[in-house]
Amino acid sequence: MMCKRTAIDNFLTERDSVVGRAVVPNSAMTRSEIRAVMRNVATRLLDQVPQLADRLLVELRGTESPYRRIPEAVHRRDLEGAFRAGLGAVIQQWSERRDLTHAVENATRRAEQGIPLDSLLRGYRLATQITWEAMVDVVTAEYPEAAAAVLRGAGGMWHAVDRQAVVAADAYRRREAELRSRSAERAQALLDALLEGRADTAVVRDAAMALEVPQFGRYLVIATRPEPSDRADVHRRPAEAAGLRLLWRVRPDFDLVVVSLADRDPDRAIATLRPLLLGRAGVSPPVDGLLELSEARRYAVVALRTCRTGETVRLDERLPAALAVSQPDLAERLVEVVLRPILDLDPPDRDILLTTLSCWLDCDGSVTRTAAALYCHRNTVFNRVRRIETLTGRSPDHPRDAMELTLALDAYHITSAP
Repeated sequence: MMCKRTAIDNFLTERDSVVGRAVVPNSAMTRSEIRAVMRNVATRLLDQVPQLADRLLVELRGTESPYRRIPEAVHRRDLEGAFRAGLGAVIQQWSERRDLTHAVENATRRAEQGIPLDSLLRGYRLATQITWEAMVDVVTAEYPEAAAAVLRGAGGMWHAVDRQAVVAADAYRRREAELRSRSAERAQALLDALLEGRADTAVVRDAAMALEVPQFGRYLVIATRPEPSDRADVHRRPAEAAGLRLLWRVRPDFDLVVVSLADRDPDRAIATLRPLLLGRAGVSPPVDGLLELSEARRYAVVALRTCRTGETVRLDERLPAALAVSQPDLAERLVEVVLRPILDLDPPDRDILLTTLSCWLDCDGSVTRTAAALYCHRNTVFNRVRRIETLTGRSPDHPRDAMELTLALDAYHITSAP
């Protein structure tokens, strides 16, 4: 809340410095008399609106560079409208006043033009100062006897300006939030087009600008499958991590992270990002350019399907398993042909043999290492391996048979994973 009020606080402080601490004489004047004088002076100033607008135009465009984005003729027209609305607030009856409506319209327009809120409110401060100085000039030259009334009416004018500034700031923030939301939605739509292979060169160019990433840089795509309890942890989805630009896309069954690598080593980038990846994660090979993100997404999803709980794997580390998951019908057939005799055993017996086979293959057929990993005797390992050979008709000692057993085991773990 304090941050949101800063611009308004600045407005009020500078306004008070303009008015000063004058002692208001002639306290006997009635409220209606004061309003009558203020209306006369404001009516007289309506003839000077073009000159007042020119003064403010020169000041704003000379000191506030964002205003130079607006064509000068358009800017002058807006300022003249603002002065007429402000003077009208003094002249008109309450039911006829449009100053607050004009403040909302003007603030909305400035938000769309990208003018900062501080610059908008400074425009109000300068406009008020110029109006006040013009009022003093008119009274001094034409209505010297009305000086007391103008001083007493100043409080009402400042109050009206305060209300305009507050309404303008609120309207500005609302419109800015709407524009930010639309921009984010457009960026996400462009990212989807890239990831789904629906992008041509024009879309790629627009996406690079909207997402603020290089069109021809190096990228990784990571597919993650968070646990349900992790999905609400948005704080672990930052836009940057250790200098890496990250683009997140949440899907119903998995999340995607596009990583802009620049000149970073992929392995180091993955190690850096690992704490941010919820659950298991599959990583694509690096690709060159946004146009190749759809291919990287496909590789990342395939790599994800080869993961076990808690793993982060690169596709190139799991190519045999990736072949299996890419052809699910053949993967199921491979499991059926190679492992069915083991799978038909009672669950405790089945799990022991599958665990032994997996450990044997991981240990490159070393009985000693397998026995140590399983905390059992070497002879136990020999007996289990011989039984696997008898049941499947394939010997883990033979390279071709070991390859079939490896692929079948990978396919089994993948197809049976939750």
